[in-house]
Amino acid sequence: MIMRRMGAVVLAGGVSLLLSIAAHAASSQTTLPAPDPTAKNLTPYMIKLRAFDACLVTQSGLMGTTREAVHSPCSCYANGTIESMTKDEIQAFRETGYFNDSSREKALSFLDKCKLKRPF
Repeated sequence: MIMRRMGAVVLAGGVSLLLSIAAHAASSQTTLPAPDPTAKNLTPYMIKLRAFDACLVTQSGLMGTTREAVHSPCSCYANGTIESMTKDEIQAFRETGYFNDSSREKALSFLDKCKLKRPF
């Protein structure tokens, strides 16, 4: 009988702990910065240039090398990512200046395909 009560106490404590962790995770999600008003009228080509420039800066820092050294892989990444985006994903980028969830998955896939490092 004592073991059964101990089991119930341990189980209740475990569930309580999981719920508090979930509540903390939900409350501590970071929010994105404000939408970028300069993205509103960007063409897909201009979005590609933005992605390419951001890639050069990020990847050269991550890899500890020059921007010239990551030029070809970043070109692969920017071209592949933007070309694979749907019209809705392009529009979502224009509204926020950021990749939405579906285009972010495509971008991560092209980081891998183009042999670049993931930034996290």
